[in-house]
Amino acid sequence: MMQENRSKEMILEVKDLNIAFHDHTLPETVVVDVDLQVYEGDMLGIVGESGSGKTMTALAINGLLNRHDIQKKGEITYKGVDLLTCARNELRQIQGNDISIIFQEPMTSLDPVQKIGRQVEEPLRLHEKLSEETYKERALEALRLVELPSPEEIYERYPHELSGGQRQRVMIAAAMICKPRILIADEPTTALDVTIQEQIVELLKKLNQNEKTAILFISHDLSLVRKLCSKVAVMKDGYVVEAGDTEEIFRNPRHAYTKELIAAIPAIGVKEYEKKSDEIIVSARNLNSYYPARTGKLFGKRKKVQILKDVSFDLYKGEILGLVGESGCGKSTLSKVLLGMVKDTEGSFVNKDAHPQMVFQDPYGSLNPGKTIGWILQEPLRNFTDLSDTICEEKARNMLKRVGLSEELMDRYPNQLSGGQRQRVCIGAALMAEPGFLIADEPVSALDVHIQEQVLSLLKELHDQIGVSILFISHDLRVVYRVCDRVMIMKEGRIIESGVTDEVFLHPKEEYTRQLLRTSGFLDENVV
Repeated sequence: MMQENRSKEMILEVKDLNIAFHDHTLPETVVVDVDLQVYEGDMLGIVGESGSGKTMTALAINGLLNRHDIQKKGEITYKGVDLLTCARNELRQIQGNDISIIFQEPMTSLDPVQKIGRQVEEPLRLHEKLSEETYKERALEALRLVELPSPEEIYERYPHELSGGQRQRVMIAAAMICKPRILIADEPTTALDVTIQEQIVELLKKLNQNEKTAILFISHDLSLVRKLCSKVAVMKDGYVVEAGDTEEIFRNPRHAYTKELIAAIPAIGVKEYEKKSDEIIVSARNLNSYYPARTGKLFGKRKKVQILKDVSFDLYKGEILGLVGESGCGKSTLSKVLLGMVKDTEGSFVNKDAHPQMVFQDPYGSLNPGKTIGWILQEPLRNFTDLSDTICEEKARNMLKRVGLSEELMDRYPNQLSGGQRQRVCIGAALMAEPGFLIADEPVSALDVHIQEQVLSLLKELHDQIGVSILFISHDLRVVYRVCDRVMIMKEGRIIESGVTDEVFLHPKEEYTRQLLRTSGFLDENVV
């Protein structure tokens, strides 16, 4: 139980919360006897590995556990109202107004056929009667607050026209528009590069300080939790195993699991670069890529927007090449060009692997919701091999083990898994056919540090065993430093700096690279 803070008003109390699923052969308890107290102006971090119960606790607090096969027990009290048992109309007055939530996966949380402006306005329309002009003015204000460029243009766009990081900031704007008393942030910086992540963290701090909004910050990034939160609760297997002041827990962790999490934070050490081969697997020369953009009203004229600008590089056999840059700079577009998914390109590129694979940034949007995990994992083998069904199933079970998941998930569907579990399934599916070239687009962005360590070790193991070449896209510079042999820095569609990882990180030539490194806390100011 969190230590009481008598100098502030308690605005939310969770007592003996238990949540169990009854949609499988045996009941599965995912939250066990959880106690939390949230005081006015709190910054409470909730950390733990995927499936530990973090998101389920958040959904319960926001009144979003309404499935018939979920059993809930305990109390969640806000303003004298038990959110687990109160009338639906009473709960609706609180949801999105007093208690708001930022979801982990923005693409699946946003309506693909509604413009951004309308979706940001929606919470305001539900709780306040204002003029149309005021709704739009407040929405534009919220979009500016989360540092989105050209808010007037973003207001008129659809989700698919934005980058992953931009979509996530739209979700934050929608959650903040009513200035809630409690804001639940479920992995709000997962898809963001370090510079935008810094802006969002500062934004949350301002909201906390200026509006006295209490924030429940759910994250697998322990360094970020330590930077942002004054208190932290550590969850494992549905239990809160340790809770208290953040600095005290980081300096003197008592529980063995907390010690494991802290020890698993990627550390900076001495790297040695050794070129694996002179054989080039992927080669790009002077690549330019374009997307269509609307101008004017509906059915108006269309023009092209250039995304990639004169991009050239080589990827060698057995090499892991990192690609770093801000959201919207062209990283994901480059990967799609290399896989032949973007046709409007200029320049040339060669990809020698017959069946390249990709781990996409959005795991839920990448998985077929109507198929089981076992079916999804076996699909690459059915497409590229003549193996029997028995062997395919055996390989799928083995892959689940390799990515740190239980065989019991074979018969489950994507919506029955946590965000981190879904991402590991995506990684497993991409590795099933043992590709020679793999693009990993933020492959560990939704994973806690403990599981992140397992997945990174898996990628390194595959790399060492079969010599797969990997283009590793990430906003986490510590992960890139640990995993990648060489690194490319991308800004506004151009590769502005590249080289051996150690050389680029310790002796950056470009000011933008220095900015990324300083913002990430990777290097001391005096080093660069």
